[in-house]
Amino acid sequence: MKILFNHKKDDLLSRLKKQDPVAQKIFYEQNVKRFLSIGKSYVTDLYQAEDCVIKGFCKIFKSIDSFRGEGNLEGWARRIVVNECLNFIKSHKTVFYIDDINPAFLEDFQDEIADSDFNAQELLDQLPDAYRMVFNLYVLEDCSHQGISEILNISVSVSKTQLFRAKEKLRKIYFQQQKNLKNEYLEI
Repeated sequence: MKILFNHKKDDLLSRLKKQDPVAQKIFYEQNVKRFLSIGKSYVTDLYQAEDCVIKGFCKIFKSIDSFRGEGNLEGWARRIVVNECLNFIKSHKTVFYIDDINPAFLEDFQDEIADSDFNAQELLDQLPDAYRMVFNLYVLEDCSHQGISEILNISVSVSKTQLFRAKEKLRKIYFQQQKNLKNEYLEI
């Protein structure tokens, strides 16, 4: 593709604010893979994640004038995509929060051999929506529990509980996968 706008972000931003379709295409191509990865980390179904990302881009292009230049454009746009994913999950009412911590601890896996070759997205996809949303906001988006409670309209203690449970669930899933791999290896 021909170099347009000399890849100056300010020039690209000014063209985006003028609703220039070429600038929109460039911005889309620069960010779609990353945003789809973000969407997939919140919404496990690929087609629904794609829908969230497309809606996010539409909202980005429609409301580009509200970008005040505080921070970078990609970070602002990323927040819009994350919010679209969260809105999708909330609108489908697939998330249930449990306010009490059940201190069920993990089985002892000290004898297990941990394989460092694993797919983190596959692990995250196995988390219940409530756990995955809090985990993603806390770990990937670097939100505080106070921030998460405001975004998801839950209490701080629920946010902490969901994060705790997400970590425990991830450990269980990971070690179960490792156990299965070890058993497969022994059968060979």
